Amino acid sequence: MFDDEAIERVNEARAAWEAQELGDFLKRQPESRDRYATRSGLPLQRLYTPDDVADTPFERIGFPGQYPFTRGPYPTMYRGRNWTMRQIAGFGTGEDTNGRFRYLIEQGQTGLSCDFDMPTLMGFDSDDPRSLGEVGREGVAIDTVEDMERLFDAIDLENISVSMTINPTAWIVLAMYVAVAESRGYDLDKLSGTVQADILKEYVAQKEWIYPIRPSMRLCRDMMVFCAERMARYNPINISGYHISEAGATSVQEVAFTIANGIAYVEEVTGAGVPVDRFAPRVAFYFVSQADFFEEVAKFRAARRLWATIMKERFGATRPESMRLRFHCQTAAATLTKAQPMINVVRTAYQALAAVLGGCQSLHTNGLDEAYAIPSEEAMKLSLRTQQILADETGVTKVVDPLGGSYYVETLTNQFEAAVREILAKVDEMGGTIKAIEAGYFQQLIADSAYEEARRRARGEQVVIGVNKYVEPAAPGAVEINKVDPDVERRQVERVREVRRRRDQPRVDALLARLVEEARDPARNLMPATIELVKARATMGEITARLREVWGNYVERPMF
Repeated sequence: MFDDEAIERVNEARAAWEAQELGDFLKRQPESRDRYATRSGLPLQRLYTPDDVADTPFERIGFPGQYPFTRGPYPTMYRGRNWTMRQIAGFGTGEDTNGRFRYLIEQGQTGLSCDFDMPTLMGFDSDDPRSLGEVGREGVAIDTVEDMERLFDAIDLENISVSMTINPTAWIVLAMYVAVAESRGYDLDKLSGTVQADILKEYVAQKEWIYPIRPSMRLCRDMMVFCAERMARYNPINISGYHISEAGATSVQEVAFTIANGIAYVEEVTGAGVPVDRFAPRVAFYFVSQADFFEEVAKFRAARRLWATIMKERFGATRPESMRLRFHCQTAAATLTKAQPMINVVRTAYQALAAVLGGCQSLHTNGLDEAYAIPSEEAMKLSLRTQQILADETGVTKVVDPLGGSYYVETLTNQFEAAVREILAKVDEMGGTIKAIEAGYFQQLIADSAYEEARRRARGEQVVIGVNKYVEPAAPGAVEINKVDPDVERRQVERVREVRRRRDQPRVDALLARLVEEARDPARNLMPATIELVKARATMGEITARLREVWGNYVERPMF
């Protein structure tokens, strides 16, 4: 971007500065450490100049809304529309979470996001013995389509986007969502939002699965194909780096593993004969915003450029929408501390700022009490206000990619991209993402990274305020904890049993038999049969159990 003579003048001036001002200053006040690096280990210089970006063609930075989308997926970004403010909610029964949804909408939230309890995630009904003590605890309990109706009672699904964080049973939840929408007469092409559905990151990091990898990929394919045909604005998969990061991965590993998973999903669907430009525009991503501010901004910019290049060069995508990486972002729950919980507000605000400066499309800011429990209404309101202050008071939305052109940010973006490409090349050498997962490659890197991070914290090299620096005695009752009604489990168990008593059981049995038959044929799409099943009041646990008969359960090979 600079001519050789200009770079030479800059380098001469820098050499003089280092010999004089810098040299004299370091004699009086040496720097605090010998080596500086990002949290992912990328080396950092003391200073960045035009020389560091001279070899970067401007076309690799480019303009927002234009390939390779380094500066943002849309031309005007937040000048035209703010990111979607999407605070996660989910606890108790459908009506409990519906109440939280309505409260957040009243406070100005612009999108819904839902967590589900562990039995729902794992495909067990609330009255299953294995669900005891877990119903409605870590998210909302959903057994039948009637629970989904309660969850979205009096909420216009055509006019608010809904994100649902669920993976092993994602296709059933999507079927229930479709069934509710159709029962209300909605146009499916007007529904917006996503069901996470990213099962590969479960095998890598989150560890919530039911079936072996390959049939699970088939279910992802079925959702993606169904939505491409029937739900024009809906994102059938939200490829997630968030959970990979929370398991202990570095930011470089988070992006590398997430993009590797994305490549596997695109290969799965194109392998079924679906043209890439038919479904790729509705593929979305989900990243964390961690504590290393500038590395996170560079991470989001590098991820967009990488994905655009891969989609164009590897898969032959021709539509800009197919190359455009759009992502939801969440601040880092793993950085929140029980010690001095009020300072979690500050952590979250800086992480949210990094997400916005990095160009996110929607954002969840964590509650200050999430190190203790599911956040309270007051904590969620404060988190939402954090986003609203960013949008309306700071001025950061007035310019597209305001950090673009920074010698440091552009250099770090290049470094980040190069580090991710090294991992992707290794995955390709291993035969692709699924083989790398089966070999434990991702899992081993995450374990090593998490262990090293814990050691740095223990040595005090990685500072955590309130934990290993500026420590104070624990304050009893520092925050008010959100508590789930202990009667939730009893009410939910009675509900699912009542649904079973009054439904047309022969019809359910016939549809379950049809599901098994179609599951044995890899060419069949299981979404239509599943939608019919949930409309007939089949339960989550009944559907997953029948498919276990066909595919079995996944058993992980432990890595040490």
